[in-house]
Amino acid sequence: MKFTSYWHDSSPRFAQTQTGPVEGQFDVAVIGGGFTGLNAARKLAKAGLRVAVLEAETVGAGGSGRNGGHLNNGIAHGYAEAKAHLGAERAHALYRAYDRSIDMIEDVIAEEGIACNFRRAGKLKLASKPSHVAGLRANFELIHREVDAETRWIDATDLPSEIGSPAFHGAMLYEKSAMMHMGRYVAGLAEAAQRHGATIWEGAPVLGRTRSGAGWELTTPKGKLRADRVILATGAYTGQVKGAPFAWFRRRIISVGSFIIATRPLTADEIAATMPGNRTCVTSMNIGNYFRLSPDNRLIFGGRARFSAVSDQRSDAKSGKVLREGLARTFPHLADIQIDYCWGGLVGMTKDRYPRAGEQDGLIYAMGYSGHGAQMSTLLGQSLADLAMGRSDTNPLAGLDWPAIPAHSGKPWFLPLVGMWFGLKDRLS
Repeated sequence: MKFTSYWHDSSPRFAQTQTGPVEGQFDVAVIGGGFTGLNAARKLAKAGLRVAVLEAETVGAGGSGRNGGHLNNGIAHGYAEAKAHLGAERAHALYRAYDRSIDMIEDVIAEEGIACNFRRAGKLKLASKPSHVAGLRANFELIHREVDAETRWIDATDLPSEIGSPAFHGAMLYEKSAMMHMGRYVAGLAEAAQRHGATIWEGAPVLGRTRSGAGWELTTPKGKLRADRVILATGAYTGQVKGAPFAWFRRRIISVGSFIIATRPLTADEIAATMPGNRTCVTSMNIGNYFRLSPDNRLIFGGRARFSAVSDQRSDAKSGKVLREGLARTFPHLADIQIDYCWGGLVGMTKDRYPRAGEQDGLIYAMGYSGHGAQMSTLLGQSLADLAMGRSDTNPLAGLDWPAIPAHSGKPWFLPLVGMWFGLKDRLS
């Protein structure tokens, strides 16, 4: 078993990184080489601006290369809850933004010729308990009526044609949802941004940011550069490098581990018995699971597993054991299947689980995707590029307040308590 991301291990690495020192004068510097930052850099470079990308590790090393491979439309919350929290107009706009972002991903892939196995698979939100059916169906009826006619309800009796598990009692199908190979997409984005003129440095974490005339000077271990505008696109990994000057964001972002295993490739018979619908799937539990088939027919099975802010081989291995038990409960016929990959990554959560994007103290930012970054990051990356070029009408999160989390400075000491609370809610639901 490899303790590495399947997406990293099964895709080519970006090979055009700059090997020289970090230096020069740029119109925009982008901090973070994931989906958000690379989409911003690509759009800016296409517009003729001088763009630098500073990535602390390697392109796609963070959440963009450590997720479950889902591009699910819709929002994480129940739609009625979103309306109550955000108001009907903003909830509707945010729902539509997820739709637009998946459309943008499809357009970028076609325009740049990125071979990343993009497919409109559809997503199943699965009722894990009989008591969850009524609430899930009510959410479906509201969404179907108000914002998304391309949804369907599937009764338990019809689920065997979609999923080979006795664990579920009905499902909502989001037909616009998609999937792709995340590693190939992020490498293709980096190549596209570089091809359009962006300069990309890997291994260049930003350790300092100071005013330089009308712009900014950014300091890295490889040197310094100057930029008129700065975009921060580091998500759950914001400020984790010692000395990084992003404390304002660390007080608002909760970095939570999410963990994933991938089986050996399934046979044709195993696919028919496990995932005949070949969609992305998410369960209705608070501490639930998500799963799909990979392009080479592995079952990729993930979830919170443990409420930890650490993702390293030891932590990933502990979580992998929990996930294997969950896989066996969900698909008993795969209880003894070989696991080829086990990995984890950090998810940037906000207190209310809605993402944020805007400008703070000279930093244009988007983060806090709360587990839905793969699908939303393309749209918000392009919105950040628009903000850097003086256009403010493409940000669906403009004006959304983002208060600091009390007693939080970046290390989420409260995660075990949160895990206990959600576990209790699951037991009582």
